[in-house]
Amino acid sequence: MVHFGILCPAASGHLNPMTALGYELRQRGHQVTVVGLLDAKSKALAAGLDFRAIGEVAFPLGAIPKGVAKLGQLEGLAAFRYTVEFFKQVTLTLLQEAPAALQSAGVKALLIDQTSFGGSTVAEFLDLPFISVCCALMLNRDPNVPPFNTAWNYHAAGWARLRNQLGHELMSRIARPIVNEVVAYRQRWNLPAYCHPNDAFSHLAQLCQQPAEFEFPRQHLPACFHFTGPYSNPASREPSSFPFEQLTGKPLIYASLGTVQNQLLGTFQVIAEACDGLDAQLVIALGGGSKPESLPALPGSPLVVEYAPQLELLQRATLTITHAGMNTTLESLANGVPMVAIPIANDQPGVAARIAWTGTGEVVPLKRLSSSKLRSAIQRVLSEETYRENALRMQVAIRQAGGIKRAIDIVEQVVATGKPVRSRLS
Repeated sequence: MVHFGILCPAASGHLNPMTALGYELRQRGHQVTVVGLLDAKSKALAAGLDFRAIGEVAFPLGAIPKGVAKLGQLEGLAAFRYTVEFFKQVTLTLLQEAPAALQSAGVKALLIDQTSFGGSTVAEFLDLPFISVCCALMLNRDPNVPPFNTAWNYHAAGWARLRNQLGHELMSRIARPIVNEVVAYRQRWNLPAYCHPNDAFSHLAQLCQQPAEFEFPRQHLPACFHFTGPYSNPASREPSSFPFEQLTGKPLIYASLGTVQNQLLGTFQVIAEACDGLDAQLVIALGGGSKPESLPALPGSPLVVEYAPQLELLQRATLTITHAGMNTTLESLANGVPMVAIPIANDQPGVAARIAWTGTGEVVPLKRLSSSKLRSAIQRVLSEETYRENALRMQVAIRQAGGIKRAIDIVEQVVATGKPVRSRLS
């Protein structure tokens, strides 16, 4: 039995997959403790995991929903800048308080979300083995691949490599406040400086929710990088009620803008207008950002809920309308469901670019969104069989990738041997 610690942002898109991994570790007899902000506690406990709080002064209970509500009103570069400043404060809290919390809990190994900036520095300071986990779009930089937060398509030409390089440099400049906090603590703790952003990721194993088929061609991944497919488990999630009796039996269109960018209520109006009159039933999940009663009467009288049991509904869905968050995207593909993506911020444009590249859906940028454009995209995906066929091919790829069980097999091999675990693709 090994005592694992989990470090990840206190947001559903990160907590859901990380606690699913923790749940599987518990099923195999290990102890698992989530060390994080108070807003992560309920999801950790719902998954049967232990919890240690940090940042109780800087981030009291409710601080993350408040920050998420602000972020949910933003889009594009403004949302990215806000995210950077928010993560800077979270990173500083992690660096200041996580070492003592991990030591007092008796943690012996760590699973660290790639977006828990500073997490690997804490692990090195404590001399703990750690595994990096890509819950969002993988952050590993590659000159052949556009920055994760862009909607740029993949091209192998030299001009595209130059474009990517300039994009990465701009992103580094914007993210400098976060990097500066990490650099300062590495100097204070006498840890070697990073020579490249990828140095922050584990040299033992890196786990990615994407199957390899849902990623642009890469040439610079480490041998210990594993495309395992998504980490989804209803048993590790907080239960949410849903009026299944109100489903009509018509083809189901499931619409969700996630749990972060869900404050743009006008977008739900456009979605309802686009679906009005289609021979389908629209279900809108607000993701906790608003109450159904806060919306005006929507065209077509869609079924609107605050939260939805997403995994269960996607088993019934014909189409997903999504913000292109990684979890909703992969969970749709795991069920062979094609998508229409409306990317809003952060890694969503990059995820949407991969939806378009794999032919598993259509993309309607938020700035060009109208009910007519969205309706055309919906009708195209519903009527052209290739989208469904491509989604079904991706479903097979996800099943073959191994998912949670393969990911935890790798984790257990790391702690048993103390050595890097090579990918079967390397």
